[in-house]
Amino acid sequence: MEFAFPWPVSQGEWLAWSAAAVTLVFGLLMLFAPGLTLKALRLQTIPEHPEAVSEARATMSGFYLGSGLACILLAQPLLYLSLGLCWGLTAFGRIISMLSDDGNTIYNWLWLVIEIALAGLALSFAVGFIA
Repeated sequence: MEFAFPWPVSQGEWLAWSAAAVTLVFGLLMLFAPGLTLKALRLQTIPEHPEAVSEARATMSGFYLGSGLACILLAQPLLYLSLGLCWGLTAFGRIISMLSDDGNTIYNWLWLVIEIALAGLALSFAVGFIA
């Protein structure tokens, strides 16, 4: 079996590929710069629990790296659908937090816009809005 890198050819594929690439970059940042990632996410570890940094390296980066790489390397519409649904549900969770947890801040609004944009990029191709 021969492996070939599936390069995007249409505008829709480029949009979905871009969402996957951003997801992959987020994963790489979480894996190799967990301190910076936690600071950007406004999370703080305490000295009594240094294993908390491993959550950024393992649990958080694993999802982003796995889904981003799968989309880029395999370039299947259903993978882009999965990526778009994940980003969409992330945005939904942020909205619930903004409504329930008194999280109506500029930071949350900025990330909400980013998450909706990434979901839209992946879903627009996966469901056929943009070919």
